[in-house]
Amino acid sequence: MNRHRPAERLVWAVDTMNIQPDHRVLEIGCGHGVAVSLVCEKLETGKIVAIDRSLKMIEMARKRNADHIDIGTASFQTVSLHEADLVEGWFDKIFAFNVGVFWRQQSALEFELIKSCIAPYGELYLFFQSINLQTQPSPGSLPEILQSNGFTVKKILMEDLATARVGCVIAEKSLT
Repeated sequence: MNRHRPAERLVWAVDTMNIQPDHRVLEIGCGHGVAVSLVCEKLETGKIVAIDRSLKMIEMARKRNADHIDIGTASFQTVSLHEADLVEGWFDKIFAFNVGVFWRQQSALEFELIKSCIAPYGELYLFFQSINLQTQPSPGSLPEILQSNGFTVKKILMEDLATARVGCVIAEKSLT
């Protein structure tokens, strides 16, 4: 296990989602697996599936979370979202941090996949932070993109952390 403290933005993101012990969670773009470790600390009977396109990132995430893998709490896939093997209607929480595909109008395929694998009461959390520390992060056109792809935006959060300003758009599948 890595002894470094996790990035403040990831701690905030996991706290924002209010993960319950039995939740089934999907992280899109897991990188080194730091958020996976934080989520696993909150799970008892729940599970997390984490995906990333980079084999190198998945290898590091698996190493970081070997104990969670061994007990069946965490699993990883080296795959793009549109190619992931996910269970229909299974996830209580789906999240991503600074994953660019969601900010593009051409993301219909990815949003259809999310709609198919999110539980009826599930929530989608799209976290963001400016790459350039001189600019303030903004959800930009994300709320409109979500709405045009069958989601209802529940809330938009902005938070000033000690190290950065971050945000989150929280959405759920539209009923219509």
